[in-house]
Amino acid sequence: MAIESFEDLNVWKRARELVNIIYRVTKNKKFVEDKGLVDQIRRASVSILSNISEGFERGSNTEFIQFLYIAKASCAEVRCQIIVAFDQGYINKEELGEIKELALKVSGMIGNLIGYLKKSKLKGAKFKKPPRRSIKEELDEILAKYTPKDH
Repeated sequence: MAIESFEDLNVWKRARELVNIIYRVTKNKKFVEDKGLVDQIRRASVSILSNISEGFERGSNTEFIQFLYIAKASCAEVRCQIIVAFDQGYINKEELGEIKELALKVSGMIGNLIGYLKKSKLKGAKFKKPPRRSIKEELDEILAKYTPKDH
C-alpha cells in the first residue's frame, strides 16, 4: 500500500488511539477537576498526532524528521503526565498501564520511522525532479527560439 497521506501512516493511527484514550480518561469526574493537568495532557497527546501530520505534509524528509522528534518528545510528556494523574488518584493502575504501553509503542514507532527516513535516499516530495526531456526535445526548443517565425 502506498502512503499518500498522513492518515495512511500506522504511527498516526496509533497516535490517534492514544489521543482518544487520553480524552476518555480525562473525562473522569476526579480528573476533570484538575483543569491544568487535563489541558496539558490533552495538548501533549494532540501534539503527537499534529506533529506527525504537519511533518508529513512538509514534503521533505529533513523537516518530517524534525517534527517526528517533537512528536516523540510529546509521547514522553504524556507518559510523565499520566504518572502524575495516577499519583493523584485520577486513574487506576490498569489505565496507567494501558496508556503508558501505548505511548511507548507510539514512541517506538516514531523512532523507527525516524531511523528509516534517515537511511532513505529519497529526500521527500518537494525534492522530486521533473521528468527529464531528451536531448532532441531540448535542442528543438532552443532552435525554435532562434528560428525566424517568417519561414
